[in-house]
Amino acid sequence: ERAQALCAPEGLVALLVPSGIAADKGASAFFRSISGTGRLGALFDFENRKGFFPDVDSRFKFCTLVFGGAKRTFAQSRCAFYLHRIDELEDARRTLSLSADDFVRVNPNTGAAPIFRNRRDADITLKLYANHPVLVRHGGFSESLGQLPDQRAWPVKYVTMFHMTNDSKLFLKPAEMKKEGWSPAALNRWTKDGKEAVPLYEGKMVQMFDHRAADVVVNEANLKRAAQQESISQLEKANVNRYPIPQYHVTTEDVNASWAGEWCIAYKSVTAPSNMRTMIGALIPKAGVGNSMAMLIPEDPTDASFKAWAPLLAANFFTFAFDFALRQKVQGQNLNWFIIEQATVIAPERFEKQIGTQNIADFIRQQVLVLTYTAHDMAPFARDMGHVDAQGEVLPPFVWDEEDRRSRMASLDALFFHLYGIDAKDAAYILDTFPIVREQDMKLFGRYRTQEDILAKLKAIEGGQLA
Repeated sequence: ERAQALCAPEGLVALLVPSGIAADKGASAFFRSISGTGRLGALFDFENRKGFFPDVDSRFKFCTLVFGGAKRTFAQSRCAFYLHRIDELEDARRTLSLSADDFVRVNPNTGAAPIFRNRRDADITLKLYANHPVLVRHGGFSESLGQLPDQRAWPVKYVTMFHMTNDSKLFLKPAEMKKEGWSPAALNRWTKDGKEAVPLYEGKMVQMFDHRAADVVVNEANLKRAAQQESISQLEKANVNRYPIPQYHVTTEDVNASWAGEWCIAYKSVTAPSNMRTMIGALIPKAGVGNSMAMLIPEDPTDASFKAWAPLLAANFFTFAFDFALRQKVQGQNLNWFIIEQATVIAPERFEKQIGTQNIADFIRQQVLVLTYTAHDMAPFARDMGHVDAQGEVLPPFVWDEEDRRSRMASLDALFFHLYGIDAKDAAYILDTFPIVREQDMKLFGRYRTQEDILAKLKAIEGGQLA
């Protein structure tokens, strides 16, 4: 800000600053003032891995930021990201030209810089944002109308329920509960004198479409990280009464203060652009949720349509197409709400169309139902999906079947590539940008099976067959 104030109207500023200047919310007002007005001349983002600054951590990111004074603009901004050497700027595949409209299109609320590794990433992502809405577009300010309302593609609200440090007084340990007269009850709960306690979910307990991924095991001897995850095997998950063991429980009364519903969308709020997936989440039962996870609930708590649209939005969030576009925004380790709300999503009306004889929304809900309802604690979700018998009783859960789950998730991934307008060639490229998924497949199957399955289903969809 000081450099901007001192700069002559036709002048130029060149600074070496932390890369957060282009991505952090705290810097968004400043960065938008230059990126969205054509005053950004160049942004070259470096990692310190080659030791530009020997006394600084190798993971530290910094950038050269070049911008003009109030009257100096550029038709295009030259940008490059994840650079390790100066000479990489000579590689035409690494250096991009972005317009002011490109910055605003990808991050309309903050004007932050999208983090494109190459020209093809940029081309695919910019096309997605040109053709599809963002989850929440903040209303601007009009001198005649005042503050304009936000535009929401979906009526969803972001919630964090419990802070693991500040709210620890509310957490109940099993040993303490027994001493205080609590008794274990069905569905992973405890009861006492008419009161009920539900599990406190942490990010380590969840994987994609899996609310039973891991137990939390406490090792008091580990002073740095006493609570560790221990994966629940596929064999154990075949038991529909096997629930994840949490570190703590919390009372239903404390949970209801944030969300009184019987289930919600939840995702891990800690991530990194180099992780296997950027967003990992699931539909979870009524529970407390620690701050390593975020919850998505209806903006209006009385919204009865939540049960109809939440599975569609969750399916959208948990696909490779969404993940690819999302990771172009992530620099740090936190999947903050201001990042998610600027993510590109499929508009609700698109789901009411058909592919062949299948209604898209109905198809998605069925896949999400089978992937989610693998234990009795998700029975309320199954009831909301209409998975009941002639007497209105909820039908039994779907027994865990790894092969069936792979097929259903591949169907959803293929379908969302289609809905986003991504053809087979670009879909194959996008899947190639997930190297950890490929590595796991190569160890298990000797080939990149995830990519093969998705592309085969995408070909069928393009031929008019949804399955």
